[in-house]
Amino acid sequence: MDETLAELTNPIRAASRQRRHKPIQSMDKRETAEKALAKQGYHLVGSGAVKPCLWLNRAMRGGEQCYKHHFYGISSHRCVQMTPTLECNHLCLHCWRPIDDPVSRQAGWTEPDELLNGILHEQQRILSGYGGAETTDMSRLKEARSPKHVAVSLMGEPTLYPHLRELIELISKKGMTSFVVSNGTRPEMLERLRPTQLYISLNASDEALYRRVSQPSGNLWPKVQESLALLREHTCRSVVRMTLARGLNLQSPEDYARILAKAEPDFVEVKAYMHLGRSRMRLNRDAMPQHTEIFDFAKLLAEAMGYELAAEVPLSRVVLLSSGRIRRSIT
Repeated sequence: MDETLAELTNPIRAASRQRRHKPIQSMDKRETAEKALAKQGYHLVGSGAVKPCLWLNRAMRGGEQCYKHHFYGISSHRCVQMTPTLECNHLCLHCWRPIDDPVSRQAGWTEPDELLNGILHEQQRILSGYGGAETTDMSRLKEARSPKHVAVSLMGEPTLYPHLRELIELISKKGMTSFVVSNGTRPEMLERLRPTQLYISLNASDEALYRRVSQPSGNLWPKVQESLALLREHTCRSVVRMTLARGLNLQSPEDYARILAKAEPDFVEVKAYMHLGRSRMRLNRDAMPQHTEIFDFAKLLAEAMGYELAAEVPLSRVVLLSSGRIRRSIT
């Protein structure tokens, strides 16, 4: 490990690495983990979960919406943030979700129709809490009760769910758009998916850095490369998302550009690591870049790729690059 990374990484990381990728087996531990998730706002549904995000809460009060609204026209209060599985084959240093203590499935995988119906039911329960609040924007509450978008990105790696294709098809049949965010470790599943927009996370420019940042459960870098190559021929809208931390992977934009040339995504999101949640146990606050650093990196990356700087949201410290092939808005 280089000296800069050692300074940024908390010693607790060593303990979390010992636990990574090991699902909780005992009933007591599983119940404890489930209670902890519920306390954080997760509504568990079979093998998956749904959770209201910060931006839904702000939007419901008539406030600002998340960067996906500014980039793609997504209304935060009409977006369902869910996952079909809580399991992941990465333990990314920058991940703020509680992935250090994975919750094992008590039974088999939840069927897609049961899962989606349960998720939408829980979303309505979440929204019911806004009905009596004086600060609620009632017009947005009315809209929120008819969700239009499903972000399959809450926690875990969605491609580990064997029925993901069927789930995406059900979402489409209900007249909603789907956004799938994957770490790219299961290209055989990604090849079968047809979401509205497919994301692959790329947080390293070479295998050595990938192993440091993502801490994969096996030799998965070749799978990530295969998934990136798939994007070039994929029929859905494609995005590569990069989460960058100072002193860790916020470096060498030209190296990222060479990898991204394989994928030719429609868009690239360049986002700052945010010092939140469980990531605070692995990285220090100094690892969180300023928006100016992200913008400067994105500008160099855009030049190297021949992409345009399409949009930015300084509040979220994120910049969008566009190939110019398709329009940004999905609405």
